[in-house]
Amino acid sequence: MKYVELDARIGELTGVLSARRYLGALPRLAAELPPGAAAFATDPGHYDFTGQRCVKDLTLSRFDLGHGDTGTGTGTGTLELGFRHNCWKHEEDLVIRYRAVTDIRLDGLGEPSSWEDLGPLVLDEILPHGQGCTHELAFRPGRLTVTAADLTAEWIASDCPDARRG
Repeated sequence: MKYVELDARIGELTGVLSARRYLGALPRLAAELPPGAAAFATDPGHYDFTGQRCVKDLTLSRFDLGHGDTGTGTGTGTLELGFRHNCWKHEEDLVIRYRAVTDIRLDGLGEPSSWEDLGPLVLDEILPHGQGCTHELAFRPGRLTVTAADLTAEWIASDCPDARRG
C-alpha cells in the first residue's frame, strides 16, 4: 500500500494500523478517482475503526468473476466481492462490484492459493489508475488488488443481531 500503514509506529507502540496518511491525501486523490470509487473511499465511516461501516474485520465470503464484453471495450468483465460482517462490529454485509476489470492480483498466500485462503480484512486503499482505479485490500494473510474502470459499494442487511446493543 502506498499510503495506508499496516505496521505503523506511534511512540513506542508498533504494529499499529493507520490510515492517517491516506486520509490526508484523499481529497486530492478523490478528485482523480472514478465516481463510485471516490464515493466509497470518502465515505466518513470507511476508516472509522469504531464505526459499523469501517471495512476492518470483514471477511471475504464471495468472489464472482463475470466474463465478456462490459460495453466499454476497456475491461475483461465484472467482479463482485461479497464481505460478511463481524457480529461484534457490523450490522451489515458489504458488496463491492467492479466494472471493466483489467487485472486481479492475489499475493502473499503461498502456493496453491485462492481467495478462500484470505482471512479477515485489515484495511484497503483505493488509488487512481490510468484505467480507472486500483483497489488494494490487505487481509490476514494476503492481499487482493483489483484494477477496474470503477466500483460501487453497497452495504446490505445481514442476519446478525446488533451485539453491541444487547
